[in-house]
Amino acid sequence: MTWRKRIFDLFFASLLIVILGPVLLLLLLWLLCKEGRPLFYAGERMKGVDQPFRLWKLRTMTVVARDSGVSGGEKSARITPTGAWLRSKRLDEFPQLWNILKGDISFVGPRPPLRQYTEAHPELYAQVLKSRPGVTGLASIVYHKHEAALLARCRSTAQTDAVYSRLCVPAKARLDLIYQRHQSMCFDFDIVFQTIGNIFRRD
Repeated sequence: MTWRKRIFDLFFASLLIVILGPVLLLLLLWLLCKEGRPLFYAGERMKGVDQPFRLWKLRTMTVVARDSGVSGGEKSARITPTGAWLRSKRLDEFPQLWNILKGDISFVGPRPPLRQYTEAHPELYAQVLKSRPGVTGLASIVYHKHEAALLARCRSTAQTDAVYSRLCVPAKARLDLIYQRHQSMCFDFDIVFQTIGNIFRRD
């Protein structure tokens, strides 16, 4: 990560925390009334092939004793109505501003993977994670709908993981490496604006 990108992250994360802090408090009160506790989901993600961290989100799914793999396929039934709305607006990702301040992730970069996928594809992720993971990225805006369509056909955890590992991981990695080769502040701004535009177009 360049010093310009880090300053960009620190400035805008701090600004958004100040501006959106009251909105987050209202969302937490709403979630508490609608879904109860826990309000947050903290899942392990990887910022390097051997560098785990806790990624924070607002909880959007029902709680189970054990959970693994990506949240598509058969897991879609666990997404609460409140969680579905939060996901559609990407409001569940507000707490990731804390991860940005800590330096775990950036605003723009490859989405941080689960450990099981970095262990399954160590050489691929060794290249992808040379870029700091991000809240959004080229793969997020280009491949999101196709990934959702692929995983929607899956009917078991094993099938979901197999499809994600075999099809989605390589496709997203190719896009992440394209971003890596052409990374610049202008490209980051373009991806951020495209992400915001996609949020409003989903309606």
